[in-house]
Amino acid sequence: MCLSNYISRCAYYAGESSCEVKTEADSSDHTEHSHDDKPRPYLCTVCDKRFRSGENCYRPRCSQCGKRFSSDNGLRQHMNIHRGKYKCTECGRCCRSKQGLVEHRRSHSGEKPFECSVCSKRFTRSRDFVVHSRIHGGDQPYPCRVCDRTFSQSGHLNVHMRVHTGEKPYKCHTCDRSFSQSGSFEIHLRVHTGEKPFECRMCDRAFRRSSDLNVHMRVHTGQKAYKCSLCNRSFRHSSALQRHERCVHSKRTDERRQDENV
Repeated sequence: MCLSNYISRCAYYAGESSCEVKTEADSSDHTEHSHDDKPRPYLCTVCDKRFRSGENCYRPRCSQCGKRFSSDNGLRQHMNIHRGKYKCTECGRCCRSKQGLVEHRRSHSGEKPFECSVCSKRFTRSRDFVVHSRIHGGDQPYPCRVCDRTFSQSGHLNVHMRVHTGEKPYKCHTCDRSFSQSGSFEIHLRVHTGEKPFECRMCDRAFRRSSDLNVHMRVHTGQKAYKCSLCNRSFRHSSALQRHERCVHSKRTDERRQDENV
C-alpha cells in the first residue's frame, strides 16, 4: 500500500506521544525544512513536527524531558531519573539515592576517584572500576547456563542469552524486522530515516555505521590492512583478499595437484 494513501495513528507510553500519517491533501500544513525537500508524511500530533519516517515519531517519548527511546522498557528505566528525591542543583536531574547523586555530580566536576593500578585509567563510579579490573585479571563471573561462554558483566550475559531464546525485543514499525540488540536496531533505523552520522573529514561522504567510515578512510590513507600470506599482496578490503586467494592461489594449488598426479 502506498504510504500517501495510508493513514494510521500510534499512541505510546502514558498516552503522551502519537503520530499520524498525512495524505497529499494535507500538504498545506507541511512544516518547512530548509535543508532538504524530501517528503515528510509523518506528523507528530503533540508537537506538530514532521518526519520522513514513522520510526522517529513512533518511538516512545518521555513526557518530562521529551527524550525518545527504542523500546517501552528503555523509557520505563529512564523515568526513574525524574522520580528520585535527590535532585542535582546544576542540571535538575533526579537520582534514586544519595550515593547516586554523589556519583552524578562527578559528571559536572570531572572527578574520577577510582584509578586502575595496572593501566592508570580512572573512573567516576566504583562499579565501572570493578568491571574494568576484570579485563586485567581475566575474571568473567557470569557464565551462560546453556553454553560454555562466560562474561565480565551481567548485562553482556543477558544480551547473549537472546542467542539461545531467540528473543528480539527491538522491533521496527516500518518494515517489521526485529533485533536482539539495541545497537543493531538503531543502525537499522537509519535505513528508513536516511541518517548518516559518520562523516568523512576529508571528503563529503557520510555513512550509517562507524565501521563503514573506517573502511572508507583507507581510500585516503592508502592503508591495505588485509595481507595475503602466500604472496604478500595487500588489499583494502577482506572481500578483495578472499577473491584474490580464490582466483589466484586456489588455481595454482589445483595445477600443482594435477602435476603430482601425472
